[in-house]
Amino acid sequence: MHLIELTPFELGLAALLILALAGLSLALSLGLSKTLLIAAVRTTLQLWLVGLVLKTLFAYASPLWIGLLAAFMLLVAGREVMARQQRRFRGGWGYGVGALALTVPSLSIILLTLLVILRPEPWYAPQYAIPLLGMLIGNSMTGAAIGLDRLTQTAWRQRAAIEARLMLGQRWDVAMSDIRRESARAGLIPIINSMAAAGVVSLPGMMTGQILAGAPPTEAVRYQILIMFLIAANTGFAALGGVWFGSRRLFDERERLRLDRLKS
Repeated sequence: MHLIELTPFELGLAALLILALAGLSLALSLGLSKTLLIAAVRTTLQLWLVGLVLKTLFAYASPLWIGLLAAFMLLVAGREVMARQQRRFRGGWGYGVGALALTVPSLSIILLTLLVILRPEPWYAPQYAIPLLGMLIGNSMTGAAIGLDRLTQTAWRQRAAIEARLMLGQRWDVAMSDIRRESARAGLIPIINSMAAAGVVSLPGMMTGQILAGAPPTEAVRYQILIMFLIAANTGFAALGGVWFGSRRLFDERERLRLDRLKS
């Protein structure tokens, strides 16, 4: 079985569904028609550009170029984490906390996967490195953003209770323990739900893609289990790291609560 080739005509038929949805949004005065169409155009252009970049990378595989693309992906993901927070940190920390929380676990896990688990030849083979890193970052980005958003908003609302705990002699980490725990839990819930529903409610993307490409279902399942475990671990580490870095940034060296470091 071979992969069915798609022509512009088939893609155009799928695009008609987006146009129909935009028309329905306009008729119902939802105010989302323009946003939906722009998102569809961005999706097309971005994916087409990525396809051209990956085609070049596959033809001229080099650790340098793959590393530069990975760095670019992490930089963009760090900005997305920052953009999804209502009360972000001021200055460079607004970007740095999320970017650091994503970079450390993502690079560690992708290197572990390539060097120890999959062991492709060469170890930096772009057909493995780039898609795997993209899946890791894309899912971890949501977990880190949710965790940081919950942390900063809850700290803002409960500042009186936190300061009261500090006045009673508690350390900053003890005064923030409940908030940190709930924030980390919020960041982990989406990936836990995805794992619980995998194979029962939905067929995950990588498994579906491999089956459509003609891979045996059992082989596709093994790869999908591996990916789900990697994504869950990466998301968890990113959410926990982001919450820890963020909560530490909320206090100065004298353990005073510094909500002035957040944008109001």
